Amino acid sequence: MSLQPRPELTESEVQKGLKMVIWDGLLAEVMTSFTGSAFLISMALLMGANNIQIGLLAALPTFTNLSQLLSIWLVRKYNNRRAVAVYCAYLARFPLILIGCSVLWVTGGSVSMLIFFLFFYYGFGSIAGPSWNSWMKDLVPENMLGTYFSRRTRYTQSVDVILSIILGISLDFIKRRYPQLELSTYAIFFIVAGSFGMLGGYLLSKAPEPQSFLTSANIFSLFRQPLRDINFRRLLIFNSAWVFALNIATPFFTVFMMKGMGLPISYIIILQIISQLFSILTLRIWGVFADRYSNKSIIALSAPIYILCIIAWCFVGIYSKMYANLALLVVIHIFTGVSTSGINLSLTNIGLKLAPRGDAIVYLSVKNIITAVFSSLGPIAGGILADFFTHRSLLISAQWSGPESGKLLRLVSLHEWNFLFLIGAVLALFALELLAYVKELGEVQKDIVKRIMRTSIKSNLKEYFLIGNIISWHEQLKTIVKHKIRRKTAKAAH
Repeated sequence: MSLQPRPELTESEVQKGLKMVIWDGLLAEVMTSFTGSAFLISMALLMGANNIQIGLLAALPTFTNLSQLLSIWLVRKYNNRRAVAVYCAYLARFPLILIGCSVLWVTGGSVSMLIFFLFFYYGFGSIAGPSWNSWMKDLVPENMLGTYFSRRTRYTQSVDVILSIILGISLDFIKRRYPQLELSTYAIFFIVAGSFGMLGGYLLSKAPEPQSFLTSANIFSLFRQPLRDINFRRLLIFNSAWVFALNIATPFFTVFMMKGMGLPISYIIILQIISQLFSILTLRIWGVFADRYSNKSIIALSAPIYILCIIAWCFVGIYSKMYANLALLVVIHIFTGVSTSGINLSLTNIGLKLAPRGDAIVYLSVKNIITAVFSSLGPIAGGILADFFTHRSLLISAQWSGPESGKLLRLVSLHEWNFLFLIGAVLALFALELLAYVKELGEVQKDIVKRIMRTSIKSNLKEYFLIGNIISWHEQLKTIVKHKIRRKTAKAAH
């Protein structure tokens, strides 16, 4: 199999490459569907994982990004991004098969063994990442980055939705009827996932690579280059603070639903699917407006919505009626899907946009490595804090008493995981303030983009009905609060 880059690509070769990248994305999504966070955490809990080990599992995907330095060295040595991406994809996906086989062969398996194999899965995936990103930057025309990757993400998430429903229902059936086979089922999932992942790597190898020309500078001087770029350094500071804040809380959402609320895995999968569906339905509009205006504006619009979703997790479980808690979870997952689709797409694209073409792999690797440190510290800190707050709680309630009846209403109930959610939301709010210092070419003020988006949505209501007033909820709330403060001040003055 020849993986050599070509000096020039024809239009037909580019189009073929874009199709192969989408096919690899679809098969990679099948792989992640079988080993998704809910299934991985459920299997780890079944194997006896504690909070610290759950934090380590959540930290692995980002901690192993430190291996991206090796990716830079390999690409500079061989000047072949496709070969690095494809071979590392094979090496990353094969350990999934080993995880499945080891669980079947060793009775019950062990969490340490799971972490060991996942280290190589995420590690080789991290080495492949910068090569793939740099390759895609040259393969995908710049004027369609947002549109193309939003379409690719819509396809992959659609596959994930269908598979997740089938797998979640199947797991609950097995758990009810054949509980002794539950762990073996997870093992089979991992074997199937690794097999589809390997096939995806083969299809990725069919996508052509345009020749790149890298500098011959020392690797450590190259590493310092993005750090000397003031604007890129500001992006690194914002991104690092953002992922640290989120990863204190987000890895423990699933743990909270499983252990704290006792929800069946099919319920959790359905909630995740609801989030993905709303993400799919809104990805196109986020991608179009990110290409037309700026990624920074999209982040400024969607990030406050996500922060509110994290805060809302503090109120999950305080109601005595299960249907009230489930209704709140549905609302949270709807708005999470809408907001994270814009955030994730824009964070990826702004990194690609600010990275110079010739040194893209260096810039993107530095970005991934630095943010990986803070991203991996988040869930570890979250696991430690969860243990600290295990035997601590905060309850704020309101009580009504009358001659005939009384009512006790719990307003806030914080314990163990809920403390993490509140801490993560507060830190994310502070991190968002750092975004203002990042400059993006073609940047448009968020208020202008918001007004244009609202006008476009109203004129295309059938297609964009989801976002409507969502993009301006925080501004509306701020206006109402300011108006009430002014009224109270005016009354006090009189």
